[in-house]
Amino acid sequence: MTNRPECFTQHLSSLPYVFIILAGLGLITGCSEFDRNNADINSNSGEITASSDFGQRIGNADNEPQNWLAHGRNYEETRFSPLNTVNDSNVSSLGLDWFYDLDTDRGQEATSLVVDGTLYVTSAWSKLHAFNAVTGELIWQFDPKVPRETLSKACCDAVNRGAAYWDGTLYLGTLDGRLIAVDAESGKQIWSTNTVDPKMSYTITGAPRVGKGLVFIGNGGSEFGVRGYISAYDANTGEMRWRFYTVPTEPGKSDGVASDTVFEKFAGESWTGDFWNASGGFGGGTVWDSMAFDEELGLLYFGSGNASYWNKHYRSPDDKDNLFVASIIAVKAATGEYVWHYQATPGDAWDYTSTQHMILADLDIGGETRKVLMQAPKNGFFYVLDRTNGQLISAENYVPVNWADGINRETGRPNIRSDAYYWKTNKPWVAFPGPFGGHNWHPMSYSKDTGLVYIPAQEIPAVYQEDKNFKPFPLGVNLALDMRPMILPDDEETVNAIKSTLKGYLLAWDPIAQKEVWRAPHRGPWNGGVLSTAGNLVFQGDVDGVFNAFNAKTGERLWQFDSGNMISAAPMTYAVDGKQYVAVLSGFGTSWSKLASRLAWDDKGPRQNKSRLLVFSLEGNKTLPLLKRKLPVLGQLPEQFASEEQINQGEYLYHRTCFACHGFGAVAEGLNPPDLRYSAMLHSQAVFKAVVLDGALSPKGMVGFAESFSESDAEAIRAYLIERANQSLGTN
Repeated sequence: MTNRPECFTQHLSSLPYVFIILAGLGLITGCSEFDRNNADINSNSGEITASSDFGQRIGNADNEPQNWLAHGRNYEETRFSPLNTVNDSNVSSLGLDWFYDLDTDRGQEATSLVVDGTLYVTSAWSKLHAFNAVTGELIWQFDPKVPRETLSKACCDAVNRGAAYWDGTLYLGTLDGRLIAVDAESGKQIWSTNTVDPKMSYTITGAPRVGKGLVFIGNGGSEFGVRGYISAYDANTGEMRWRFYTVPTEPGKSDGVASDTVFEKFAGESWTGDFWNASGGFGGGTVWDSMAFDEELGLLYFGSGNASYWNKHYRSPDDKDNLFVASIIAVKAATGEYVWHYQATPGDAWDYTSTQHMILADLDIGGETRKVLMQAPKNGFFYVLDRTNGQLISAENYVPVNWADGINRETGRPNIRSDAYYWKTNKPWVAFPGPFGGHNWHPMSYSKDTGLVYIPAQEIPAVYQEDKNFKPFPLGVNLALDMRPMILPDDEETVNAIKSTLKGYLLAWDPIAQKEVWRAPHRGPWNGGVLSTAGNLVFQGDVDGVFNAFNAKTGERLWQFDSGNMISAAPMTYAVDGKQYVAVLSGFGTSWSKLASRLAWDDKGPRQNKSRLLVFSLEGNKTLPLLKRKLPVLGQLPEQFASEEQINQGEYLYHRTCFACHGFGAVAEGLNPPDLRYSAMLHSQAVFKAVVLDGALSPKGMVGFAESFSESDAEAIRAYLIERANQSLGTN
């Protein structure tokens, strides 16, 4: 059943401002051979001789629960640990065992790996660290030295979600598009290969996956006008073995890669009109996060992102599906050969990506054991698919949804409502969910003990409105949407009214019955990824920096720890010499805090950002240094020089590109990236031009936008920022 949140719509319509929030945004083993009740003490740091096929260890992850060998712990990506020393009866005694202050105080999204007593974790700017998992001693750090100007190609901060490990080697995707192999013992680079065209706005923020001696990696950048694909590289040499594009190449041409056959056979026909030239030659569909490997079936599953542009009117105007955007695709892992696909959002025009976490499981459905793939993508529906053939088994909305009236079981297609086609109605449209999704990148977890999937769910509506004057920029975000309705008002009463309508909660979902079992509310949306354990616990951090432990069966909150900083990353757990630890990263950043800063803050405003690795145990007794509130310093307010027409033009241009880093309405998260209302460069046309057009601050990530903006455009943007400074700060 599809819930229509009319009450929220009415509330929105009662506000004097309309707002929009836009982004940018093997088989599960049964009972293991060890005693589950004593998993914590019977497994020591356990040196296991690496086999020639390290995949055997990942495939049998439950046989060494003390380790966390892969991004999702196992090939099935369940993020469930058999460890149970820390459990629902003693978690109240959990304390901080050790912590480490990172040198990248930006958004932190990585899940740590632990292999035989060594903890490996990535941080912002694609740095890789190795720690003694017991003492917290830094063993080595690898810095790929990502050029800071790469930040101009990234929608959602310089984040990184983790590394992969294979037989003594770590694999790291970098923000500037490299795949690097690093020796796990020494931290020295073994090989490096460039996976993208450096002239294009590609980035890598997701974690690689490994299987059968191959490293799988995708990339991001759909909003910046790129073409999505996933590649497989030889784990030993870095040689590319295959590539699969998610959208077609120029009509009449081929790429000479694994995806050619399927586009020639049927997928290419799903794009019509002059789509190649209309979208700059690139259709989006980037594979920027989720993957899962089925060792038994030999299949790799990956999710694709949104189309480029978002607005279908400017991309491919006919009612075609635009394959394979917003889809789950299954290919043969060894060759990249197409096997099946399921498109959750045909012709996606809402940023309803299918790049969210996928989990593999064997479920008893209707008295039959089915090999399934489960996903809760942005569009608000929870999908259970037969992973052998892509057949839809079931789909129900897990958050309020109004863009579609359910999913047709016969066809597997959504019943899209006519008012969702905003480019046809020529009317602003309030969507549930918005482009931040009912669930974003934050990993969920599946517990074999409870049979529940734990989802970091959220309710963030948005308004879509066509940009009737859209022309693509060579550099920057191109959505073909009018951004001006996104701006929040300056008065706190209205902002707080809007904030009160936003929801975030940990949702326990029964994937067989397709229904909610319990939910645990947070203050707001954009809460962290999830870990479940055999100790009847679910761990999750939240937007305010509180790390929580819940009863996995009931949702009762059993323990809290205030880290002082946002926790977006998913926690993990490991053991050394019978002692269980729980680890998580904290760090303020990512798309939610950048774009919707005033909605992300608590009542006390922005926090000082101090990124940390936090490790807990039952014997932990450490305390964290307090983080002080740190606000930008306001100097002399700049004087306005421009006409109202020029200011309005600046408002439009700012919300074409600049908002992606500096926030809606020129209200940024704090100091990094800076809040431009406080900037001294507003006083000088020459200085502003040097930064915005000439790239004077490129070494700090602010490249020049002379390709997109003229000098008069830059002056219009400066005029708008001066207006915002005087409007919002003039009485402070």
